[in-house]
Amino acid sequence: MSVLKRLFGRRPEPAPRKAPSSPAAAPQIPFDAPIAPDGPVFVVGDVHGRHDLMMRLFERIEQIEDTPRVVFVGDYVDRGEQSADVLRTLQGLSAQFGDLLTCLKGNHEAMMLEFLANPERAGQRWLRHGGLQTLASFRISRASDTSMTELRDQLRDAMGQDLIDWVTGLPLRWQSGNLAVVHAGADPLVPMDRQSDDVLMWGTSQFMLTNRMDGVWVAHGHTIVRTPQAQSGRIATDTGAYATGRLTAAHIVPGDVRFIEAT
Repeated sequence: MSVLKRLFGRRPEPAPRKAPSSPAAAPQIPFDAPIAPDGPVFVVGDVHGRHDLMMRLFERIEQIEDTPRVVFVGDYVDRGEQSADVLRTLQGLSAQFGDLLTCLKGNHEAMMLEFLANPERAGQRWLRHGGLQTLASFRISRASDTSMTELRDQLRDAMGQDLIDWVTGLPLRWQSGNLAVVHAGADPLVPMDRQSDDVLMWGTSQFMLTNRMDGVWVAHGHTIVRTPQAQSGRIATDTGAYATGRLTAAHIVPGDVRFIEAT
């Protein structure tokens, strides 16, 4: 009895308290909207100074459609060696073809414009991210005693105000049907017409983590992928042209996405 009393007569010990657990991640809602732009369009990834690849890609596009509509996602400058040629060619083609050719602004154009506006504050950052190659494409070299303001003045003279104004006025978003084209990404919880400039040009981590619920497909560049892809409402087009020698375009038609590239 004494054993039973010891076993069953003692007061039960309280159960150990569990540490509060993190709320479980919400399950990913499948994105199943068919892609439906108003008409066929080619979306071209980041060019980054590869004028040669850009012209070869134009040739490939013209073999597919006689009067194509083309949208560039931005980042025409830096890293590659032919940024000046890329900008001047696209400016001229935009004037010639109007709405058939749309050039969006990327974060590298934004950094270049910041350098033009405030060279002493923005210069080092831009040069670290490929600005030296852009300067060289405009036949500007940096001596050890050249100030950022002097470099800015040389670039401003080399570009000319018309080209600077063209880059400044580039849009951040293009949309047709349920297809939106931006440079870097979009906040999946925010309507496309309310996205911030920073998110459109620099992206957000939520873009790849959460599917949109409004049925809008987002074609973008900015983040290099080994293989272009269209899945879960996202179309990735940046195949790192300046480093890989591959410039990619997504050929998007109602109900289908295919990829072509120039090498």
